[in-house]
Amino acid sequence: MIDVIIIGAGPVGLACGIEAKRNGLSARLIEKGALLNSFLGYPTNMELFSTPDLLEIGGHPFPSHYYKPRREESIDYYRRVAEAEALDILLYERVLKLDGEAGDFVVHSDKDTYRCRQVVVCTGFFDIPNLMHVPGEDLAKVKHYYKEPFAYTGQDVAVIGAKNSAAKAALECYRHGARVTLVVRGPEIGPSVKYWIRPDIVNRIREGAVQAFFNTTVSAITPDALHLKTTDGPVALANDRVLAMTGYRPDYPFLESLGIATRDDTAHTPDHDPETFQTNRAGLYMAGTVCGGYNTSRWFIENGRFHAKQIMHHIAKHRGETVG
Repeated sequence: MIDVIIIGAGPVGLACGIEAKRNGLSARLIEKGALLNSFLGYPTNMELFSTPDLLEIGGHPFPSHYYKPRREESIDYYRRVAEAEALDILLYERVLKLDGEAGDFVVHSDKDTYRCRQVVVCTGFFDIPNLMHVPGEDLAKVKHYYKEPFAYTGQDVAVIGAKNSAAKAALECYRHGARVTLVVRGPEIGPSVKYWIRPDIVNRIREGAVQAFFNTTVSAITPDALHLKTTDGPVALANDRVLAMTGYRPDYPFLESLGIATRDDTAHTPDHDPETFQTNRAGLYMAGTVCGGYNTSRWFIENGRFHAKQIMHHIAKHRGETVG
């Protein structure tokens, strides 16, 4: 029987696998997509917000050509760490169900079943976008993920949102020949936008290079227009493409299927102990950004990687105390 099955093979999942081995525990990672699957959805050449030393796992140095590493460097770093640690990873395999109890769980995937003593969920939040729930959001021209600006050259592009991803997408599209309109629900560009990004987008709006609507929401999307609800009344804009940078959230239906309860708070935080990261279901743990619920900025690689040590120390310390 495997000691620990880890669901998800992002940086925090890999950190959990490493810490399991260092605590004398056998571990297997099961990932529904590719290794570092969320990173594949990040913009091309995206600059991460942390310095290399704050992204390291397992004590492996992260060499980088930049003060803040790029997406591609990060993918290669974590891949090399996984290989160096000889982690047991199953890719393109989706976990469907969890039966049993602490000490004797049965993990069901779309390919096989596995017995284990404990389970750790490291599924992040990047897979499910926050929808606007407006007519036309399902049109092919609407994207909730942004990769690179080249497809938007010469197009009327609306970017929805006011945080880092929206500001970056608006700036890059503008600088690659798109006619950009930024639609913001609040009164300003979010104060949490990184200090080197916020002045840039604010100045582009001020000079008229990027059009912006504040205190505005989208009411409908049609093939050739974007319909807005502004403080001055309805507005219809010519539109070719929509980048809905409205954020993302954990896969709550999946968490609920595992038996993880959700707290009645504004962030809909999955229920877990803040010290051990064990959930309301004994033997089932959570690590990384998924722990924050809708508050996706609370945990990230920089601090979420430390969950691995706390979890594996707790599992190793209490090994053999549960049924199995």
